[in-house]
Amino acid sequence: HVELDLFFVREKVADGTVAIGEVPACDQVADVLTKLLSLSSFTRFRSFLRVLPIQATPVKMLCNTHNRITVNGMFPGPTLEVRNGDSLEVKVVNKARYNVTIHWHGVRQMRTGWADGPEFVTQCPIRPGGSYTYRFTIQGQEGTLWWHAHSSWRRATVYGALIIRPRLGESYPFPKPNLETPIELREWWDANPIDVVREATRTGAAPNVSDAYTINAQPGDLYKCSSKNTTIIPIDAGETNLLRVINAALNQPLFFAVANHTLTVVGADATYIKPFTTSVLMLGAGQTTDVLIKADQRPARYYMAARAYESAQNVPFDNTTTTAILEYKSSKKGNVPKLIMPSLPAYNDTNTVTAFSRSFRSPRKVQVPTEIDESLFFTVGLGLNNCPPNFRRSHCQGPNGTRLAASMNNASFMLPRSISLLQAHQQGIPGLHKLPCCTFVSKLKYFLHLASLFCALCFLPLLLLIPNNFPGTPPVKFDYTGNVSRTLFQPITGTKLYKLKFGSRLQVVLQGTSIIAPENHPIHLHGYDFYIIAEGFGNFNPKRDTSKFNLVDPPLRNTVAVPANGWAVIRFVADNPGNNGVWLMHCHLDVHITWGLAMAFLVENGVGELQSLPAPPSDLPLC
Repeated sequence: HVELDLFFVREKVADGTVAIGEVPACDQVADVLTKLLSLSSFTRFRSFLRVLPIQATPVKMLCNTHNRITVNGMFPGPTLEVRNGDSLEVKVVNKARYNVTIHWHGVRQMRTGWADGPEFVTQCPIRPGGSYTYRFTIQGQEGTLWWHAHSSWRRATVYGALIIRPRLGESYPFPKPNLETPIELREWWDANPIDVVREATRTGAAPNVSDAYTINAQPGDLYKCSSKNTTIIPIDAGETNLLRVINAALNQPLFFAVANHTLTVVGADATYIKPFTTSVLMLGAGQTTDVLIKADQRPARYYMAARAYESAQNVPFDNTTTTAILEYKSSKKGNVPKLIMPSLPAYNDTNTVTAFSRSFRSPRKVQVPTEIDESLFFTVGLGLNNCPPNFRRSHCQGPNGTRLAASMNNASFMLPRSISLLQAHQQGIPGLHKLPCCTFVSKLKYFLHLASLFCALCFLPLLLLIPNNFPGTPPVKFDYTGNVSRTLFQPITGTKLYKLKFGSRLQVVLQGTSIIAPENHPIHLHGYDFYIIAEGFGNFNPKRDTSKFNLVDPPLRNTVAVPANGWAVIRFVADNPGNNGVWLMHCHLDVHITWGLAMAFLVENGVGELQSLPAPPSDLPLC
C-alpha cells in the first residue's frame, strides 16, 4: 500500500495557527472557522489534513475481483480540496510492490520542480519501502486539476481529483452553484494493467484495449454485474450543479453528455473560460472541463454517459459506453419511468470535436506573446522500429514484423535509469543516464564531484553530456499528413532535450503525422500553461494559417488535443519565477509515451534566487 500524509497549509492567524487534524471535509471546516474568527485580526488560516494509509484493495468489477493499488483504500483516490494560494505537503510512503511517483497534473510548480513527479525526469521513483514529501503552492489557478501516478501505467488506479476554489472572501465569476461534483472518467481492464503494458512491451505490439469505461469508478448499467453500483448524482429541481469532469483515462479521448440537459462550460484545466453551452463534451486524456448543469427538466432519472472518440482508423478500441445517473430527488421512487440515454456522437465524429474545441475562449483579452524568441515546429506521431537481429519473432509483433514506436521530430524519447534528468542537470553530472558504471552515483549524495570524476575516468569514451540537442524543426521535411514514405517510419531513440533561456517567448507548432495511423494526440506540458492560438487540418502553412491566429482571447490550457491529421499552435513564456529545470512535454495517451512520444525542455535559471531552482529536498528518492 501507499501511505499519503497530506498537509494543506491554507491560512495563518496573525498571532498563531489553528490546526485541524484528520477531518474529512477540511474546506468546509475552514470556511466555518473563518466566519467565527471574522471579528479578530484574522489574516490567514492554516489547516492540516492527514489521509490514512492505503493498501492493495480487492475491487470487484465486471463479475470479477482483482487486487488493485488504491489510495487510502479508495478507488478513485481521495478528492483533494484546496484554495488558490494554499501550500500543500504530501508525504508518500510506498509500501506497494511497484515503484511509484505522483504528478500534480496542471499545477504550475513555481520554483518547486522537485515536486512535479514524472519518473526519471524530475525525480527517481519512490521504491517499495521508501517515501518522499511533495511540497508546492497553488498560485493563480482556480478550477479543476487532478493528481496521478507518473510511473509506467500505475495511474490506472492511482489518481484523484484536485479541486482549487477561489481564495477566502473571493467568488466564482459565475453564480455560485448549489452543488459541486467531480466526474472522473476512466478505463477498466479485467486484468492487471501493469501486466497489460508489460506484455505489449515484450511483443512490440499494441496493448490490449480496456474492457470497460467508468464514471467515478463504476461502469454503469450497460455492463455485466454492474447495475447495483451505478454512480448516482442526486439533485433537486431548480438546483445548479458544477460538474468537474476529468478524463483520467490512460489511452482514450472521451465524449460525455447528460440526457435532455444542456451543459454550460465555464472552465478548463484550472482556468476560467468564456461561458458557452453545449450538449456534449470531448475531453482528451488528461484534460478537465468544468460545466454547470441546471435541473430544469421533469423530475426523473437521466443517464450521464461517456464513450470513446476514436480518430485513428482501423485501430482496435473499447467501443463500450459507461453510464451514471442524474437523479432528481423529487422523482417518484415507485413507478420509475425508463431512463433516458443521451445522444452521443459517433465514435469517429471529428466534426463535433472540432466545433467543440473551437468554442473555447478566455473570458477577456489576454496578454499573448507577440514577439517570439523561439519558433519551434514539432511533428507528433507514431512509427515503427525494425526488429533487432537478436530478437525473436514473438518480440516483433507490430506491423510486418516490427515493433511499434512513437516520436516527436523523429526523436523517440527514452527515459534515463540511473538518475533523473533534473538531478543530473542541477548537480552537473554528465551522462549518468547512459553510463552503467555510474548507477551507484545517486547514492553518493555528498560526494558528487568525486562521483562525476569516477564516471569520467571509468568510461571516458562513453562520456556524453545530457544532450541538449532536441531538434527545433523536423530533421526531414515531408508531406506530414499525406502518403509518407516507409523510409521515414523509423525514429531515432535517445534522451534529447531542448534548451531554453529563462524568459524566452515561445511559439510551438504541433504537427500531427499520418505515419501508421493519424490520431488525435493530447499533448501535455509540465510546469506551464499555454495559449492555444489556432488549430487546423492538413499541413501547417505559415503563409496561409497565420491569419487564423487568435491573439486576443485564446484559451489557456495545459493539454492541447492536436487534431488527427492536423496541427495546433501554442504560445507561452518561460518566465515564471523559478520555473527552471526540466519540464516534460508528452502525449497523454500512456501507450504513446511508452513508445517514446515525448521530449523535455531544459530551462536555464534566471537572475537571482527567485528565478532559480532551489537545491533538492533532503528526502528526494535515490535511484
